Amino acid sequence: MSHIAVERNRRRQMNEHLKVLRTLTPSFYIKRGDQASIIGGAIEFIKELQQVLHSLEAKKKRKSLSPSPTPSPRPLLQLTPSPTSSSPDTVKELGACCNSPVADVEAKLSGSNVLLRTLSKRIPGQVVKIITVLERQAFEILHLNISSMEDTVLYSFVIKIGLECQLSVEELALEVQRSFCEEIGYPRSLGE
Repeated sequence: MSHIAVERNRRRQMNEHLKVLRTLTPSFYIKRGDQASIIGGAIEFIKELQQVLHSLEAKKKRKSLSPSPTPSPRPLLQLTPSPTSSSPDTVKELGACCNSPVADVEAKLSGSNVLLRTLSKRIPGQVVKIITVLERQAFEILHLNISSMEDTVLYSFVIKIGLECQLSVEELALEVQRSFCEEIGYPRSLGE
């Protein structure tokens, strides 16, 4: 009899925790109301928050060291654990960052797709400018996620590389960065 009571109490606590988790997670992260969707959505939301925190910390550190209005792309070779492998081996993820006081732009290759993230202050119409850059360069947008906190916004794109695309990830990061710089009047030739 005590085993049944313990199990009932455990299920009650799990349901309470899931309700709290669901209320703390924005609804667009949770596709359905089942437990797996709630937990999966919360994980995605936490990952986005970690990215925002990391970018804000990097931006704060950069501003304290030397604020420069000219962005320059830098290659990024990062070792990350392979999510599909059960072994502790690592996988190389090739990408580029192009940061300025206006925006941080990061582009990473992931199979036949590119993960593109931008972090900046809210600029009206900026997401349309980024989409225009991507479409002009023969990228197909598969997914767009927008996260905001106060006056800061994080755009996360998953884009498919088109057959006609001739850009490297460094060039892509620079092109997207230029779309931000044009907004405040920086010249287009910043990274050249």
